[in-house]
Amino acid sequence: MRISGSTVLLTGATGGIGQAIARALKLRGAELILTGRRTDVLEPLAAELGARTLAVDLSVAAEVDRLLREAGQIDILVANAALPGSGKLDSFTIEEIDRALDVNLRAPIVLAHALIPAMVERRSGHLLFMSSLAGKSATPGASMYNATKYGLRGFAAALRPELRDHGVGVSTVCPGFIRDAGMFADSGAKLPTGVGTRSPEDVAKAVVSAIERNRGEVDVAPFALRAGAIFGGVAPEMAAAFTRRAGGEKIASDFATGQSGKR
Repeated sequence: MRISGSTVLLTGATGGIGQAIARALKLRGAELILTGRRTDVLEPLAAELGARTLAVDLSVAAEVDRLLREAGQIDILVANAALPGSGKLDSFTIEEIDRALDVNLRAPIVLAHALIPAMVERRSGHLLFMSSLAGKSATPGASMYNATKYGLRGFAAALRPELRDHGVGVSTVCPGFIRDAGMFADSGAKLPTGVGTRSPEDVAKAVVSAIERNRGEVDVAPFALRAGAIFGGVAPEMAAAFTRRAGGEKIASDFATGQSGKR
């Protein structure tokens, strides 16, 4: 998919990772439509990049519908918005469960559902979904986040072959721990010595590469974490035991505490 000259709808543009993605897409010549809830961040970013803005709350179905009505023709969707969804299940209210499902899973699916017919008719377009290594390997204390990221990854994996013969690409990007910006960085949680991170700019590069090369899935993490995620998918019980010994539950607890106000 050629990014230059394409209209790109980017959700979650107000977060640090979203901003890095927006800047990388602009450098490739994209015409950007940026969405998010924080207009104080959205408007300056749009002014910097010459982008359109649509302030929406993706947890509200009517707002998702409004976004689709007002956005117009979209060539590329980058579904980046997400809520942390961290913490043990019994710490969530039903409203918080609904919100995590709506933002992390329902909204990207509804957006894709609305955009696909026109893309198929034009035989051109790309849908990119931001999952996570948490969509490959489960972590105690993150059941809601795991559920949404597994679900989004599975949705994209099935959608890709459905659209293969229609000229529409589908990609999933799966970041690990991202420093300087994003959910993990904002939480203040600390990693054990030797556990590596990647930057928001690394995520942005992966997004650009996935779109331009129509890559099915791109991980953004050091080799050890990527290998661990594969191991978690193949041998989940053994991986869970290793995670406990490595202090994974403490990291998850710290992450949940640091992000509890953003559910």
